[in-house]
Amino acid sequence: MVFLLVVRPPKKVGTSRDLPANYKRYFKALGHKIRSLRTERGLSQEDMISHGYSVRHWQMIEAGRPFTLFTLLRISETFGVSPERILTGLASHLRKTGKSPGKT
Repeated sequence: MVFLLVVRPPKKVGTSRDLPANYKRYFKALGHKIRSLRTERGLSQEDMISHGYSVRHWQMIEAGRPFTLFTLLRISETFGVSPERILTGLASHLRKTGKSPGKT
């Protein structure tokens, strides 16, 4: 009797490379919306340091890197808007095809 042991490398969890395309589009759109909130207030990325973010972390958020719900709540509090306002209108980016319904 012979046993075959197959060892697979562990999956990387949480890296943007592993995200489905529709999730990548969603986080890109979310980052763009957050950038708009910042620029509407006349703030630079460096200004976000005074709100408890490192410049690099903030750059990654705006670039569309995935982040946690906790970070979304912090961003919401920083800008004085509800999380719902930040997320409104982004659902269309989750469609698998990226196309609007009814379009071919």
